Amino acid sequence: MKIAVVILNWNGKELLEKFLPSITKYSNNAEIIIADNASTDDSIEFVKEHYPSVTIIINKENGGYARGYNEALKHVKADVFALVNSDIEVTKGWLDEIPNVFKDGDITFIQPKILDYKNKTKFEFAGATGGFVDKLGYPYCRGRVFTEIEEDKGQHDTKMDIFWASGACFFVKSDAFRQLGGFDEDYFAHMEEIDLCWRAHNLKMRVVYEPSSVVYHVGGATLKETNPHKTYLNFRNSLFTLLKNTPKRSVVFLIFARLILDGVAGAKFLMEGNGAHTLAILKSHHSFYKGIHKTLKKRQYIKNKTNNYYIHKSIVFQFYVLKRKVFNNLK
Repeated sequence: MKIAVVILNWNGKELLEKFLPSITKYSNNAEIIIADNASTDDSIEFVKEHYPSVTIIINKENGGYARGYNEALKHVKADVFALVNSDIEVTKGWLDEIPNVFKDGDITFIQPKILDYKNKTKFEFAGATGGFVDKLGYPYCRGRVFTEIEEDKGQHDTKMDIFWASGACFFVKSDAFRQLGGFDEDYFAHMEEIDLCWRAHNLKMRVVYEPSSVVYHVGGATLKETNPHKTYLNFRNSLFTLLKNTPKRSVVFLIFARLILDGVAGAKFLMEGNGAHTLAILKSHHSFYKGIHKTLKKRQYIKNKTNNYYIHKSIVFQFYVLKRKVFNNLK
């Protein structure tokens, strides 16, 4: 089984200097590829000089995470794509078990254990040990619920089915990625991996977490959590994902409920003095409703929308009202 480790880069010389060494050291028998999103720094010159064995694919423009990977992966020939952020440090043996897991034909995606590079005893926000969504489409992880991040004490060291694999680092069969049409490029960045995995579930594909594969993620290296544009993308793309993938009988209710709850979130930001994030939420809804006709057209390509996309009805209620902030305590 040929694995291609593909790292998306945009003006990331400092990140490549720091994190490419672990990938080249611990990725034996895998092809390592830099997919460059039209960088204007000297990151590509750095790779050519110091890592001549690394393949470089240069995209014509910066199309964000979604288009950047879609364009680059058209030129990659491998059985499995390992999509890795440029701020990921991998560990010895991170690829060892992946071919064995993929021997189960239904398994299409694998997420490794993602720990915090800055505090290696804790899980990392972006994916922890695998992602889920509640009925309203709010994402959370086994090991991270909203802002509550658990310490890794081995409590999540069992392989299991998950709903989505983190875009920070995951493995996907190349033929399935192409069957799914790749990432939705209208997302630009953020939550496109949730949409991709959701579409995979709708086609009866499986997404699993493999604890023997361990990586460390910096998180926020390309776009900080405090950046209002990240708020805009997350809120808008969450609505896109709900509209595209949920069953017809519940989609109107879900969008309306999210309209109310997003308004509450905007009010909370405003009371905290973060008006820029309130404005970002308003802009996200404007963009969503402006593109609603185009998004509705995408529903027709998904014939079998699963009713079983959630295991917890409301993570908001459990977290904020019942104060259940650890994954294993959720009911």
